[in-house]
Amino acid sequence: MKGWMVGLLLAVVAVTAAADGLPVCKMIATGGTIAMRPAGPGGAPVPADSGDTLLAAVPELEAIARMEVETLFSVPSPHMSPARWVALHAAVRSALDREEVAGVIVTHGTDVLEETAFFLDLTVGGDKPVVLTGAMRDASARDFDGPRNLLAAARVCVSPGSRGRGAMLVMHDTIHAAREVRKGHTAQGGFHSGGAGALGAVSADTITFRRRPEWRQHVPLLLDELPRVDIVAMYPGASGDGIEAALAAGAQGIVVQALGLGNVNPAIAAAIESAMDAGIPVVIASRVPEGDVAPVYGYVGGGAALAEAGATFAGDLSPHKARILLMLALQHTEDVEAPRAYFER
Repeated sequence: MKGWMVGLLLAVVAVTAAADGLPVCKMIATGGTIAMRPAGPGGAPVPADSGDTLLAAVPELEAIARMEVETLFSVPSPHMSPARWVALHAAVRSALDREEVAGVIVTHGTDVLEETAFFLDLTVGGDKPVVLTGAMRDASARDFDGPRNLLAAARVCVSPGSRGRGAMLVMHDTIHAAREVRKGHTAQGGFHSGGAGALGAVSADTITFRRRPEWRQHVPLLLDELPRVDIVAMYPGASGDGIEAALAAGAQGIVVQALGLGNVNPAIAAAIESAMDAGIPVVIASRVPEGDVAPVYGYVGGGAALAEAGATFAGDLSPHKARILLMLALQHTEDVEAPRAYFER
């Protein structure tokens, strides 16, 4: 055998041996901007790339993990739904149940990325990490951030320090806890964790964790179809029609996006009481980005009056994350006040 052939064979063997020693990371692609390109010259971005295409754009991943890829969906973020969350949960859980898999990456659109992350954090359980990532710019942009975000997500996925931290969102070299992260800008920067601060950071091949999530919980997924929960917004002059319409449409729970510490006007307060009298649990969250809701004010529609009527307060959860927790809680109970235990720290 010629010398160059022997050298090539030895090189292949060495690469294979190195790859065999790497941890396995399963990537589940669901679409989003990270997988979008313009449909034609000058066109607007649409779903285009598969998970395999995303991996091919980041050859550096070969030195980090043995990547396995599954394209589960190819949809924009607004097209995600509870039914797709259930299917994604099954795919993630199936991967994590394999002993050789160190963790899972989910590529996803950014518009509801925090909601999918929180759903998986609540339902998946176990110590293995679930890392969600995406991109703020599509694959045709000169400053496309998808490859860098995917590379950082892979480093977090295989890091031993990631175990036990639940679902995490990794974007722009920053690691966020699923419960705390919010999309804070439509274009610039994207995500933040508010006063809680980020969990950690990615710098080249170094992962630095500063803390663990303060409060996590596991709510097992029991049903293939989640109970319907609607969000109704409070604003000056709002009527109770939104709550009444949600109930007429079949909502089994209501989240009210209230003001301030969790306050509404008399019309919304009356509709809340009617809903609870009908056996429909109502959770109070706030439209304010930071801080907890609390039963403080005693006027009609004030938080203290709502609590006395039996409403549940969402703590620091945003209305859309409170909706997810209420949907999951309703799998386990039909008692109008029982979901409160899921929201209390």
